[in-house]
Amino acid sequence: MLYRIPDLSPHLAALAALGELRRRLGHQVAKATPWVGLLRRQASAATARSSTAIEGYHVSAEVASAVVEGRVAATDRDQRAVADYALAMQHVAVLADDPSFGWSDRLLLDLHFEACASDPSGSPGRWRTGPVRVTEPGGGVAYRAPEADRVPALVAELVDWLSAGDLDVPVEVRAAMAHLHLVSIHPFRDGNGRMSRILQSLVLARDGVLSPELGSIEENLARDTGRYYDVLREVQGGRYQPERSADPWLTFCIEAHGVQARERLATLDRAARRWAALEALVELRGWPDRLTIALEQSLFHGVDRASFCDESGISPASASADLRRLLDAGLVTRRGRGPGTRYFASPELRARVSDGEGA
Repeated sequence: MLYRIPDLSPHLAALAALGELRRRLGHQVAKATPWVGLLRRQASAATARSSTAIEGYHVSAEVASAVVEGRVAATDRDQRAVADYALAMQHVAVLADDPSFGWSDRLLLDLHFEACASDPSGSPGRWRTGPVRVTEPGGGVAYRAPEADRVPALVAELVDWLSAGDLDVPVEVRAAMAHLHLVSIHPFRDGNGRMSRILQSLVLARDGVLSPELGSIEENLARDTGRYYDVLREVQGGRYQPERSADPWLTFCIEAHGVQARERLATLDRAARRWAALEALVELRGWPDRLTIALEQSLFHGVDRASFCDESGISPASASADLRRLLDAGLVTRRGRGPGTRYFASPELRARVSDGEGA
């Protein structure tokens, strides 16, 4: 038995508003704007960093971005957790529009393997074979998962539901319920929270409105982790009781989606205004348009020759000359030497963009 979807009548207005927000966001992202690629990469890193932070893995935004983009190798436990999560979400992105897609227990096991591969103690890609419980900060038991011998049957029921259950409800509702089902079954020895959030993102991604990195709510959950856990405890009641109402959980997820969607729209608006300011600066100086790309990249986690070449389609020699031009103009500063050299926005550039100047 799985949790039932609660009465949606009290949520219809919020769901309608959320649907409109997601449509607006999908429309904005679909536009052929030059800054969307960078925003996708930023969102991918933030999603991986946020979801793993919920479970106690802490990596700076700059390092998370470098690990997720493959610019540096993951060198410790926390960085490897971020890299694993990012790999699983890349798989989600591939599955989002896979014409041969089908839900299966093997799919869930594969995603779990990817999300937890660097920690063999968590038995990545395997169902648990023993009892598991979630402890509270003080050491008490917050949740006792169902017995291990029930896991295969419960997962099979979940897969059947993912394939054919409640297909007529809004996708945000199905995604929230999928998260609740999996985290309550707790089918893995470790990484159940990560997998539940990945599953929620996959359900959303299969809807096709938004890419997984822009449709997920991990950043919001990481900022409100206390309430996230409180609502789960309220709904679960300490053990697997799917007869209990899931309404508090659904309310929480709808709110989180609304907050995240509004933040994404605001981010896109800021990106458009920032790009316009950078374009004006480049045009005023008579530089090639492509330098706008380098300036945009420098404002976040820096730009190097390779990434600038990839984004602008120019030769390494031209990229080096362009970056030297920005350095000589005082718009970027340089860190490192050789292949590891990166260029970061100078205080002058940040002030110009912040003030909305283009000169």
